[in-house]
Amino acid sequence: MVKQPMVSPIPPSSSFVRQPMVLVKESSHVRTIILNRPKQLNALSFEMISRLLELFHAYEEDPNVKLIILKGEGRAFCAGGDVAAVVQDINKGNWKLGANFFSKEFTLNYLMATYTKPQVSLLRGIVMGGGAGASMHGRFRVATDNSVFAMPETAIGLFPDVGASYYLSRLPGFFGEYVGLTGARLDGAEMFACGLATHFVPLEKLSLLEDALCKENTGDPKIICNIINDFSYTPKLKDKSQYFRLKTINKCFSRRTVEEIISALEKEGDKKMDDWISWTLESLKKASPTSLKISLRSIREGRLEGVGECLIREYRMVCAVMRGQVSKDFLEGCRALLVDKDKNPKWEPSKLEFVSDRMVDHYFEGLKVEDWEDLKLPIRSNLPSHAISKL
Repeated sequence: MVKQPMVSPIPPSSSFVRQPMVLVKESSHVRTIILNRPKQLNALSFEMISRLLELFHAYEEDPNVKLIILKGEGRAFCAGGDVAAVVQDINKGNWKLGANFFSKEFTLNYLMATYTKPQVSLLRGIVMGGGAGASMHGRFRVATDNSVFAMPETAIGLFPDVGASYYLSRLPGFFGEYVGLTGARLDGAEMFACGLATHFVPLEKLSLLEDALCKENTGDPKIICNIINDFSYTPKLKDKSQYFRLKTINKCFSRRTVEEIISALEKEGDKKMDDWISWTLESLKKASPTSLKISLRSIREGRLEGVGECLIREYRMVCAVMRGQVSKDFLEGCRALLVDKDKNPKWEPSKLEFVSDRMVDHYFEGLKVEDWEDLKLPIRSNLPSHAISKL
């Protein structure tokens, strides 16, 4: 007989009673983890990341747990990491608190990428930034009618992190460069077409799928895949889908530098300017020049690295971003888009030609400061074959 689902309470860290930011529903051999910060679109706080790490470690060791389902409460799966809190710490001179945040988050990403039990992420609503990191590394990623995926970091002076240089670099052609540099938003059908989602399930069937998965008691990926297949289908791309632009994207975003990418797009526009080319050029020209250059190099290097190598390198990069010796664009981008919301960041350096190769190198070298060291990822053993390919 199937055990009735129950929600496990998580003790609040402070004395007053508040709704837990992470909920757990237990059902037979399945654990459903629910990101429960709906007013903030389930943006991942340090507390949430710490709790997720704790749960994933515990469930991997528990022989009774065969499957993990991850979903979000409200209209978002997860809109990203809570960068506003990180920026507050940096402004107070505590960039190392931000480093601790990203260290925990990237360790969680690595644990998910090398997890020995299947993870099914139900990607209802917004899936951005850190929300992508919490799902893309898992085995099954289910998009739906209202899914919206994006890595919008270049617009706030950051770069696609959380292992994005691994999974974006493995999208068809140079679609990953396009998504990573422009912050383009993909719907569920586009997520499925490019491989970010493994399945597409219509919204009205998503709860039925979850109920069916909660009755699964083997943890066999083939059986789980068959269950999801029973509810899924191949969605039709919209007439103006960005994915239909893959030929042009490959032609332009395969170029060696950001300047050459923009030049190639402008030449395409000279032949026939349309809304998509105009939007793409505008997105690139609005983004932080420094972010664009380090993002392109990061995705290119990610093509030749395992997920662990990508995360270690991205940790070096994010620490350099937070320390702000070359550029303080991250602080300025967050001010303009998240705090003051004037949407008018003053980037410095202000133009691509002012960002030298030596400046870009700085983000990839690691910091030479006291009490800083590279990200130390846990040693993982007895991994399934799908996880070994990601190392």
